[in-house]
Amino acid sequence: MESVEDMPELLFVEHFRLNKSTFRRLCNDLRVHTSLRGSKEIPLKIKVLTALNFLATGSYQRIVGVSQNLTQRTTSRCVRQVVDALNHPTLMSKWIQFPQTVQERSLIKEEFQRKYNLPGVIGCIDCTHIAIVKPSEEEHAFYNRKGYHSLNVQMVCDHNLKIMNINAKFGGATHDSHIWSSSLVEPYMRHLHESGEHVWLLGDSGYPQRPWLMTPILNAPHGSREELYTTRHVQARTCIERCFGLLKTRWRCLLRDRVLHYHPNVASKITLACCVLHNISLHAHLPAPSDIPVTTVDDNDDSSTQTTQSTTTENRNELIRGRAMLNYLISRL
Repeated sequence: MESVEDMPELLFVEHFRLNKSTFRRLCNDLRVHTSLRGSKEIPLKIKVLTALNFLATGSYQRIVGVSQNLTQRTTSRCVRQVVDALNHPTLMSKWIQFPQTVQERSLIKEEFQRKYNLPGVIGCIDCTHIAIVKPSEEEHAFYNRKGYHSLNVQMVCDHNLKIMNINAKFGGATHDSHIWSSSLVEPYMRHLHESGEHVWLLGDSGYPQRPWLMTPILNAPHGSREELYTTRHVQARTCIERCFGLLKTRWRCLLRDRVLHYHPNVASKITLACCVLHNISLHAHLPAPSDIPVTTVDDNDDSSTQTTQSTTTENRNELIRGRAMLNYLISRL
């Protein structure tokens, strides 16, 4: 029987999305830091390869030298075990981390400034829908405005499309702005602002304008600084759209037409596992799949609807402060 080690490198990457050296490092990390173990019948590396192939394709293919003798039930169990291992706190904190120091944030700021001529930016935020099978409980919470069941997953990425934060806890019926206000990254960004650090994320018009979250100015006068700001904002914010495109093209189980046939909690773990693997792939400088679309229009369009904001005095004050900070930013262009 042909060994997977004998598989040509390009074919290996096509099937499993990682190259052999990155795959071996991943297996070692999983062995050292998680409870994932192989058995006499199914070695750890076969479990990992089986899971990688499912995440890369969204189907239970049988690959010579890997899973041709495994039943679908066994294959599914391997996928669940590896996904759980990739969700281990040690792996998550190693590969998905929001910039914690002034120095880390300054490096990202400088790159956004260099690439897009926009100061103060440390990340781009948006949500994307991950299609799931109709859940048996709270079905209404997962039925999105596009007419299918999904998770609405919030992510923040940097200038290199690295995922720095992810929230995959909410169903497709939840609005982006609600996920933002419920996330841990919102109070963290608020804290940075209140500590005197002028940094912000870029979000679309589905988000509330805040001193730490910059949104585009709709219908800005032609030739104005506001139009210049919005043009640069849109250009910089393509980072998160390209991040979603690369994530879903490399790990195709997340594509709209694949539909994860799992409980929402498991679908959430699969999404997190793919984000870990996305960052591992970037770290290894692996080329994007050759069939990635030139432009990927994501299926989340909450930007076309008004933000659902309560009219508390605190929210009004934050909006006023947000607009003042936006005016300050525009004055620096």
